[in-house]
Amino acid sequence: MRPAPPGRQHDAGALILSYVILVPVFLAAVMVVVQASLWYLAREAALAAARQGADAARVLHAPPGAGPSAALAFARSSASGYLLQPHATPAGSTSSTVRITVTGQVPDLIPGLPITVSQAAVAPVEKFTTP
Repeated sequence: MRPAPPGRQHDAGALILSYVILVPVFLAAVMVVVQASLWYLAREAALAAARQGADAARVLHAPPGAGPSAALAFARSSASGYLLQPHATPAGSTSSTVRITVTGQVPDLIPGLPITVSQAAVAPVEKFTTP
């Protein structure tokens, strides 16, 4: 090993020290970006499931519970990796409008940081009228 030129001996190990500082910061930034992407996907999946449930519940003479069951079926089949433990409820529905709310957990990359998403879809109930 050759000796360092005069005046540069105080720089020994500076590159490794900068890597020790920068690599964890870079990895944390990547984890935050991936976690934000998972949150976005879970939110969009919950909204799609809520819309599917609202479409199923708004038809004329729809059976009770058609909306939440359609929303859960959609969430479990299409969003199983993005929306964990989905729940659907028709709370807020009236005789003229249907409101389906889907709630679920986002997969977490950061331990101890549970993130919940909730999306709702509102649609009018179909009714036939005379012209």
